[in-house]
Amino acid sequence: MSHQTYFGLACAVLVALVPAYGADPLSAGQKALYEGITNNIIRAAEKMPEANYSFKPTPDVRSFGQLVGHLADYQYIFCSGAAGEKPPVTGIEDSKTSKADLVQALKDGYAYCDKIYSGMTDSKLAENAAVEGRPRAILTVLTMTIAHNDEHYGNMVTYLRIKGIVPPSSERRPPSPTK
Repeated sequence: MSHQTYFGLACAVLVALVPAYGADPLSAGQKALYEGITNNIIRAAEKMPEANYSFKPTPDVRSFGQLVGHLADYQYIFCSGAAGEKPPVTGIEDSKTSKADLVQALKDGYAYCDKIYSGMTDSKLAENAAVEGRPRAILTVLTMTIAHNDEHYGNMVTYLRIKGIVPPSSERRPPSPTK
């Protein structure tokens, strides 16, 4: 296929998404992916008992609590970059240790990002931003946020399973109501 054919197919897919996602299908799609992983991460942080927040599967990796703090830190790092701001909060991974403090910091970090994702439009996604001093398109920054969250949710799943806890994404769903 030629480049024009691929471009035509991509446009057709985007046009097909407009009814589902409105006038900004790319930013709406990013927001939906972000919300899904955010939900799983917060629920995983809440499910892990306080006593296991210091758990490390091996000595050379982060504890579960450090992982939660790291995720909170990077919500501010990525989303502030997308907003063209400096991170309003830093150092969570190194300063907080209790489950209550870490879960709250995680929720606060996601609330900060929620504002960025909620105000996003497809045209803004093409604008430039800088994260940790590296220029990138805002679309790339938001995609990095989702990828980073997915990566570390995978770590959380492993920690939970080692402790005999079913991760949120594997919980049984109630059956759909019959009509």
